[in-house]
Amino acid sequence: MDDFWKKKCEVVINALKKNGYDAYYASTSLEAKKIIYSMIPEGAVIGRCGSTTLVQMGIYDELRAKGFTVIDPYDANLSPEEQLEQRRKTLLCDVLLAGANAITRDGKIVNVDGTGNRVAGIIFGPKKVIIVAGRNKIVSDIKEALERIKSIAAPLNARRLKRKIPCAVLDRCPVEECDSPERMCNVTVILNKKPDMSSISVILVGEDLGF
Repeated sequence: MDDFWKKKCEVVINALKKNGYDAYYASTSLEAKKIIYSMIPEGAVIGRCGSTTLVQMGIYDELRAKGFTVIDPYDANLSPEEQLEQRRKTLLCDVLLAGANAITRDGKIVNVDGTGNRVAGIIFGPKKVIIVAGRNKIVSDIKEALERIKSIAAPLNARRLKRKIPCAVLDRCPVEECDSPERMCNVTVILNKKPDMSSISVILVGEDLGF
């Protein structure tokens, strides 16, 4: 089974490389963290995005323990205004750590955001972007990527955040019914290739991680 997933991930990694990204395979979260640490220069300021994958890996606590400054818009001790300012600061950090909702077999990265700070930072701003995704994020094409987000990622995330939106109850996305101010699917970004003037590395992990 491990060999099956490694081969599947390697197909995607080769496609990502053709699309301009630095791409790596890590069999475990521990191995993925070693790759991440090798990319972060001493004294770098780290930006955090809302990624369940990276929280599961425990990367932020480890980075703080190593003495790195982590810009954290999700610090519950901050006021809403302070959290917003932290989101802005992540756009100019040294290294932005982010997840992905889906990655296609031909190397396209698909994300859907509510606020858009994650996709904005991935596209342009930080000196370096590192995207980490578990094997469960691999899909065949854009259509399957969007279906995955609507049927898996959005409902699970909505329940985690206790959002009062239809998909949190229905386990699916009734787009025509979702006019809630708490709606999470406001910004859809498909990276067909690596954006110009950006430095983006993608790490695929041979484990199921995040939503």
